[in-house]
Amino acid sequence: QALHSPADETEARLAAARAWLAGGADRHALAPGGPHYPTALLQTAAPPLLLYLQGEPSVLQRPALAIVGSRSATPQGTANARAFARDLAARGWCIVSGLALGIDAAAHEGALAATAAAGTVAVVGTGLDRVVPAAHRALAHRIGAAGALLSEYAPGTPPLRQHFPERNRIIAGLAQGTLVVEAALASGSLITARLASEAGREVFAIPGSIHSPQARGC
Repeated sequence: QALHSPADETEARLAAARAWLAGGADRHALAPGGPHYPTALLQTAAPPLLLYLQGEPSVLQRPALAIVGSRSATPQGTANARAFARDLAARGWCIVSGLALGIDAAAHEGALAATAAAGTVAVVGTGLDRVVPAAHRALAHRIGAAGALLSEYAPGTPPLRQHFPERNRIIAGLAQGTLVVEAALASGSLITARLASEAGREVFAIPGSIHSPQARGC
């Protein structure tokens, strides 16, 4: 009955999604069973029933490694994330991260800087019609051109706090392993690492100074 009589709000969200999808040939909606839905996610406990993608869908089928870490990264952590991402991408690994400040941005930038790179995927916690943080708008455009932006949230969805830990399961699920570069003890990156471990994926960490709060999670 509810499906036959959708609420006005639902109709508005559907209209926004259709309008977004019609905005370019690089915009896609992916569902389980479709040709571009990432098979790695089907092996996790809670695969999204619908994914929105802007960019190249085939990048989701490449061998992937997630690189995550602190938004308040140290200069050394940022350099490590960029260097690891660049080298791994040059060796054929698609780099997955979350487009956040700090380690995430450095990982995407490193992957984009690699020669003959395998691409990079940014999994975001909003609709793909907006970029959070706004300072990463140019970076998001580069990712969309060389890889993909991915979200389970419909266009128009704002950056709600609960969406960011929820999207971490997608970051972990897309990748064969997760590398934590820098993380405090109370860190969303450790949520991603735990989810990766629970999904039977590899988990790696870069050690840091015993005096640095940003290294305690590692």
